[in-house]
Amino acid sequence: MPILQWIGKEKVVNHHLKVPYHVLERKYSYDEKGQQEEDNGSENMIIHGDNLLALKSLLPKYEGKVKCIYIDPPYNTGNEGWVYNDNVNDPQIKKWLGEVVGKEGEDLSRHDKWLCMMYPRLRLLQKLLADDGAIFISIDDNEQAYLKLICDEIFGKTCFKADVIWRSSDNSNNNAEVFSEDYNHTLVYSKKSGWRPNKLNDESKRKHFKNPDNDPRGPWFDGNPVNNPGWRPNLQFDIIAPNGNIIHHPQNGWRWSMETIKAKMKTGEIRFSDDQTRIIRRTYLNEMEGLTPSNLWIDLDKTAHTRRAKYDLKKIFPEVKVTDLFSTPKPSELIKYIIQLVTKPNDIILDSFAGSGTTAHAVLKQNQEDGGHRKFILIEMMDYADSITAERVKRVIQGYGEGKKAVPGTGGDFSYYELGAPLMKDGFLNESVGEDVIRQYVYFMDTKENQVTEKADEPYFLGKHLETAYYFYYKKEETTVLSYDFLATVKTKAEAYVMYADQCLLSGTELMKYHITFKKIPRDIARL
Repeated sequence: MPILQWIGKEKVVNHHLKVPYHVLERKYSYDEKGQQEEDNGSENMIIHGDNLLALKSLLPKYEGKVKCIYIDPPYNTGNEGWVYNDNVNDPQIKKWLGEVVGKEGEDLSRHDKWLCMMYPRLRLLQKLLADDGAIFISIDDNEQAYLKLICDEIFGKTCFKADVIWRSSDNSNNNAEVFSEDYNHTLVYSKKSGWRPNKLNDESKRKHFKNPDNDPRGPWFDGNPVNNPGWRPNLQFDIIAPNGNIIHHPQNGWRWSMETIKAKMKTGEIRFSDDQTRIIRRTYLNEMEGLTPSNLWIDLDKTAHTRRAKYDLKKIFPEVKVTDLFSTPKPSELIKYIIQLVTKPNDIILDSFAGSGTTAHAVLKQNQEDGGHRKFILIEMMDYADSITAERVKRVIQGYGEGKKAVPGTGGDFSYYELGAPLMKDGFLNESVGEDVIRQYVYFMDTKENQVTEKADEPYFLGKHLETAYYFYYKKEETTVLSYDFLATVKTKAEAYVMYADQCLLSGTELMKYHITFKKIPRDIARL
């Protein structure tokens, strides 16, 4: 498989492993009652901060849990005329490139910088994606080819599912210098190669099903393939029509044998065209579980284009020139269609380039329509994460607009977070973050499980995973010792044990006898 090389790649290909975990600090919660300081228990999250750090910090709870990821990253067009900078020259990205890539980064081309920025973020997104999940990445021609190659490398070439063409413009630009840019790419990758999208009863496609001959089996559609997808020499025979016309086989051969074709003609599934120059396969609507989605999205919905997305933003924010921030916003109907293709009613949807908050808007609308309980996680690094991204979600929840153009609220809730302190400093635990956070982090690092078990009679017990019990014997102001006195407090029966403490008085022979793996707590040695 071809591998893309660029300046700086060797510095970022495993950088996601070095990214520190940070605490996510909840600043406020919001629901239909308004904003409140107390935690309302919402599982919806809007996070302000560098998405690389935020994605890493989501791993302890969400690794392998996210069903649908949609991202609309910078397209790297070289346009510096607006706040949401589209050529990776944002000061935070430049600072990160300087720290990670070093002086070599000063010589990077625009494409090198973009690839260095995207690669570790995609690595973390791949980890967060569920085994039955998929990621949709919007991009234009500037980086589509490069993005395809690095996604093949990160997700696996067999997990590439489609390059969806979405017509983003409802009108061509006749003043364009070369070509009118009327569409975007959306690359689709799954976590596992066997993933398939949901089949939908898409009204725009149902219109093709009709019943002009009053077929008792109901509306039908002509045009499903009668040719074989692969070359089959044993199916390369000609068919004689009733009027004597010879219907030659397709290049790869027919999809079925002559006997099967005759049988399907008797049931009416296959028939001759009116001029008897070809055979046609009839598909009945009531026999289908749903319709397979196309990779050409030109008729999703009359509102699914950029101009309508701008109109919606202006309606939500009449007092702000929000389209100065977002020149090519995505319509909520586009994201809602993706959600329908991938998710079930209780799934998690993630957008790590949240922008104006369209993905949350789409999730709330879809839940309102089908009574679902999908959860969203949005990450936005820019300062407008609260004033625009979160504010849009608030207005969607409550409703917006006036008079006949008023849009009723969807209901819902979320909590707003800022990136807090790192969990580790110079290789040692940052004890200021709190014991509960440290316990969850330690257990996740050992087991990749998210939920720590709380037991009143065993305060140092973390949980049991694959017949191994985990203990974190930690006291913030004291040195802890793994000894027989501590073992006497252990009540959970297991085949093996992993025990953290500052020191261990048990010999290697004794640890083997009790099937214990001792791990030293990484605290500042000067304190012990």
